[in-house]
Amino acid sequence: MNTNEEILLQAQKRDVYGKRVKDLRAQGYVPAILYGHKLENVSIKTPDKELDQAIEKAGYSTLIDLKIDNEKATKVIASHPQFNPVTGKIIHIDFYRVKMDEKIKTEIPLEFIGESNAVKNLEGSLVQNKDSIEVECLPGNLVSGIQVDISALKTFEDSILIKDLKVPNGITVLDEPEEVVANVEPPRSEEELAELEESAAEKEKEAIEQMETEAGAEEEEGGEAKEGEEKATDEARVEEKTEKRTPEDTNK
Repeated sequence: MNTNEEILLQAQKRDVYGKRVKDLRAQGYVPAILYGHKLENVSIKTPDKELDQAIEKAGYSTLIDLKIDNEKATKVIASHPQFNPVTGKIIHIDFYRVKMDEKIKTEIPLEFIGESNAVKNLEGSLVQNKDSIEVECLPGNLVSGIQVDISALKTFEDSILIKDLKVPNGITVLDEPEEVVANVEPPRSEEELAELEESAAEKEKEAIEQMETEAGAEEEEGGEAKEGEEKATDEARVEEKTEKRTPEDTNK
């Protein structure tokens, strides 16, 4: 799926770093870095809402026109986003400069569409072995995603390979052609499910027994060590008493 829409993202240079970037985030900005092509890295900030909109349209494999302050817009690709583990919001991101006449290597996400007969009518389970593919192309040929039509998976013997993907002209796929992208596994029988449950229970039992054995060994080692310490202490006391006895005590 290609997009001819130009995606413009405004940004400003920043001189706030380290722990102080929390203030930027509180003000509605996301700290970022612009790098690439042996040029000096530029620390910038961009409005979080505008960034979300740009990423929603471009993803991480489509060009963005990044305009810093009043400078001319630069063609970039967003990369290495960092997310807040609680809110899921982007808290930092990188932008990589590209040259329109220079090929780049990147990944393009896969978009699974359609309906599989093997899933719908045969009650199989769809297995997505890849969620993106590695490609090489000119920046102008980048697309936001490549569709994978799973309606081709009619039986459990069917599979979709890398070589089966419909990739736009100008894009070279770097993954192995025979690599499986998706297939459908048949439903498990009651016997198989029972065996899996039994196997899981057996493994759990073995794990518990092993833990108990290790715990018992540690207690035994601790007891032996304590007994040894007590014995050594008793011997030391006897030795100490012996050393303190006078010649007169010995003759008694």
